[in-house]
Amino acid sequence: MKKAVQDYFNYLQTEKNASPHTVKNYGGDIREFFEFLKEKAPEEVTYLDIRSFLAHLKNANYCKNSIARKLASIRSFFKYLARENVLKANPASGIQTPKREKKLPVFLTTEEMTSLLEAPKKNKWDEKRDKAILEMLYSSGLRVSELVGLNHEDVDFFSGLVRVRGKGKKERIVPIGPMALKAIQDYLEYRPPKDDANQKKPIFVNRSWGRLTDRSVRRMIFKYARRINLKKEISPHTLRHSFATHMLDRGADLRSVQELLGHQHLSTTQIYTHVTTKRLKEVYETAHPRA
Repeated sequence: MKKAVQDYFNYLQTEKNASPHTVKNYGGDIREFFEFLKEKAPEEVTYLDIRSFLAHLKNANYCKNSIARKLASIRSFFKYLARENVLKANPASGIQTPKREKKLPVFLTTEEMTSLLEAPKKNKWDEKRDKAILEMLYSSGLRVSELVGLNHEDVDFFSGLVRVRGKGKKERIVPIGPMALKAIQDYLEYRPPKDDANQKKPIFVNRSWGRLTDRSVRRMIFKYARRINLKKEISPHTLRHSFATHMLDRGADLRSVQELLGHQHLSTTQIYTHVTTKRLKEVYETAHPRA
């Protein structure tokens, strides 16, 4: 079983170009499944075993989205084994995926966003870096993993564009606003790269000149949210949600926002239309005399 799982991980990384985050999540799901089955071998797993595992998750009060993701991990694993002729058929292929719960994304108002962007005020290199990170996340709608993966060579200050490596190592070109560009330049002038000749060095670094992690950016955002006494629970993704919502509010078309966000399917971007529609209804009900 362990060899089959390791071969599958290698397949995800080399053939599917899956991110380390995806490999980690799929790995956790598959290990949890086989622990539930008391280490049963993959070729012994049946349709009923998978149904029993899903029932166990439901009884343990897992949300529908978590159950759907775990089923997707299991289905993908067995599909790989069937393709490699380890199994004759995929025992998960006939199991329907639970309908995912559609939660509206949390976003900041333009006033809240402005307060957060202005929170790093101290004239220190790390606050200049943090200011540049906040401006970049909001200006270009990047995922935090995309932001920490940026190198000096990826940002074109002349054209105001950044090359982003998204999910599945797919690249896209995204515009950067002038305020974000200025914040990045201020940060780099205050703390220039350690090796100017090496353009593959990360833009955003920690005190040891190493690349920042997703977690360190998350902690930084929490710090500034507390500094401005923001009542909402936010994460780096909240800035991405705010970017998309504010773009649509101001007339951007859905397809353009999809490309900017790097979504593979338009249906993923459509969640933001629910947000803007909800806000329009609230404005209508508040303002119209017969609402």
